[in-house]
Amino acid sequence: MAGEMSIIGSVILALFLAGYLGQQYLPPPKPRVIGLDLGTTFCSVAVFQPGTGEVEVIGDEKGRKSIPSVVSFTPAGIYVGHEGQELSDINPQNTIYDAKRFIGKIFDPETLDQESTRYPFKIILNNGSAEFLVSPNSTFTVSPEFIGSRLLRKMRKMAERHVGLPVEKAVISVPAEFDELQRNCTIRAAKLAGLDILRVINEPTAAAMAYGLHKVDVFNVLVVDLGGGTLDVSLLNKQGGMFLTRAMAGNNKLGGQDFSQRLFQHVSERVRQRHGVPPTLKEDIHRLRQAVEEAKLNLTVRASVDLEVHLRLQVTAAEGPREERVTFQERLTRELFEDLNADLFQKILAPIETVLHEGRLDKGEVDEIVLVGGSTRIPRIRQLISQYFGKEPNTSVDPDLAVVTGVALQAGIMGGAWPLQVSAIEIPNRDLRKTNFS
Repeated sequence: MAGEMSIIGSVILALFLAGYLGQQYLPPPKPRVIGLDLGTTFCSVAVFQPGTGEVEVIGDEKGRKSIPSVVSFTPAGIYVGHEGQELSDINPQNTIYDAKRFIGKIFDPETLDQESTRYPFKIILNNGSAEFLVSPNSTFTVSPEFIGSRLLRKMRKMAERHVGLPVEKAVISVPAEFDELQRNCTIRAAKLAGLDILRVINEPTAAAMAYGLHKVDVFNVLVVDLGGGTLDVSLLNKQGGMFLTRAMAGNNKLGGQDFSQRLFQHVSERVRQRHGVPPTLKEDIHRLRQAVEEAKLNLTVRASVDLEVHLRLQVTAAEGPREERVTFQERLTRELFEDLNADLFQKILAPIETVLHEGRLDKGEVDEIVLVGGSTRIPRIRQLISQYFGKEPNTSVDPDLAVVTGVALQAGIMGGAWPLQVSAIEIPNRDLRKTNFS
């Protein structure tokens, strides 16, 4: 008997030793489950690397780690991401964006008509669901799920090119307020892209995981998610590895696009003041918007930027209308940008106050303030949040990639990757409703 136990012990020891040596010297297995963040304005894909335990956000063919959630239909084909966004100003009726706002939602005609006024493309009602009408050659409709599937398919191809293997399984994030229908429609979009969704995780929970809060001793976590088009604020309670969303509030018509639009309107008016007419050609508007967007991003890290755009203005002269080529130059300052958006920035505090009230929590009881979304990089926004709470928010993770990083961690868990991480469990709260300030 003692001899048998000795043999068993030797076998177990040999297995442990083989496993250790394998981890040290053999190449780790390729990740087979990807993490997906299908955002309203941008989307990303990432993988958890077995062995190192690191999350790697995958770039496109040009190394860009976020792609615009834009799909453009043309006679030559369908263009997705950055290529689709490039066509947005010259092909506005057939370039679809913000599809996530419509996925899985049931509309009445009046509500959909109100939503439609915000977009250059046509939105129609089909048995309570929104569909987009496009006419690149012939006229047809596409669903929000189809738009989502094209974005997900592009990210799947990016991941396959990166890992060198076919990818069929994924974990995907959704807003915490998504109901069952919206979640199912998101899963359907993934299936259209050839993906099997192993788990759907709430975006605030994914962000908290990216910051490592599932492994540290915190209880009250406030997640401020300000992206290109929406603001979402969530109050999470955590005990052990379990997250409970206590309260949600937001504004689905407030984000980086609105801040850019204020700056674009100012610059357009400066063109009119200097040259007598505003830019009207689609190409001019497109170039000006691109320049303004780049200026906005640069003002996050610099006090001022110099904007220079070549325009072809349509000028009315005594002899009739003519085209005048001009080079518009303007210095833009961070102070100007903050003044133009002062009222919009203040609106960010209202949902924060609401979730604290509904969660019956004093702001001093918040253990961690987590920032998500590229617009939270704006210094004035960080300053407002810091002043409100009397302490600095956690900025240790890239806010653009926080959600996809957390989703990739969960994908690694679902794929059984080593070294194993603690899984974050979400406690469902069926009675929770989101307060919206839009």
